[in-house]
Amino acid sequence: MRYQGRITQWKDEQGYGFITPNGGGESVFLHIKAFRRRHERPAGDEIVTYVLSLDAKGRPRAEAAEFVRGTGRSGAVTAAGPSAWPLGVASLFFVTLLAATLTGKLPPPVLWLHAAASFTAFVAYWIDKRAARTGRWRTRESTLHLLALVGGWPGALVAQQHLRHKSAKTSFRAVFWATVLLNCGALGLCLTPAGATLLRSTLAIA
Repeated sequence: MRYQGRITQWKDEQGYGFITPNGGGESVFLHIKAFRRRHERPAGDEIVTYVLSLDAKGRPRAEAAEFVRGTGRSGAVTAAGPSAWPLGVASLFFVTLLAATLTGKLPPPVLWLHAAASFTAFVAYWIDKRAARTGRWRTRESTLHLLALVGGWPGALVAQQHLRHKSAKTSFRAVFWATVLLNCGALGLCLTPAGATLLRSTLAIA
């Protein structure tokens, strides 16, 4: 018999969480290995169906879990795949950077730095994701935040959604968005006459 519930807790780094059954009742333990399609990872708040079993201590455990295509609490469509908005934000950001570069408002190295940092950030998230699955040495969160701060946040944002990694940890996301604001703020200053002069002087010295 299959049951249905909502994933109300999910720890992506550890690969497990809990389901609150429809109609209430005791929370059901859910491990990533319980999903039939391993390439689709939850982020939290998804509706799933599952077969109920018990672990060695008699506690409820989900098996043969599957996502249900439907609506979440916010009314948005709940789907197992990654959202498209991060890629849209990243693309818009680079189009803006390219336009600023072509019009001479920003020097080309700024665009190259953000492109290289974004690629590096995406790879860093991918490596950390694999490390989390295999129990290997993890990448420090401070390293991921540093990459975002120097211009890699578009790649990091896409990685968070596409790889389903670091997308459900509130504290990490708060610091991440702070780095985004700082980076964009620094770019905004570089577009001012004084900031542009300072930036070009710094690049000339380098």
